[in-house]
Amino acid sequence: MCLAIPIRVEQLLPDDMARVTLGGVSKIVSTALVEAVRVGDYLIIHVGYALARLDPDEAERTLALMREAAVPEMEECRP
Repeated sequence: MCLAIPIRVEQLLPDDMARVTLGGVSKIVSTALVEAVRVGDYLIIHVGYALARLDPDEAERTLALMREAAVPEMEECRP
């Protein structure tokens, strides 16, 4: 089973890369597959690659459902 999660872009970096943060954990991912990524965008991330941009409301609902389902890492992902 694969899990892709919504995550917020904190900083754009050279070479189609971005710093993203979720639950206090920061990671650098590739944004090469998604056009016109901006700081503040929510992206669907899987194994270090952004796959798609996600509506902010949808991202918040998804993160809330993950918290509700007792995924421990999601507890700190409140806006």
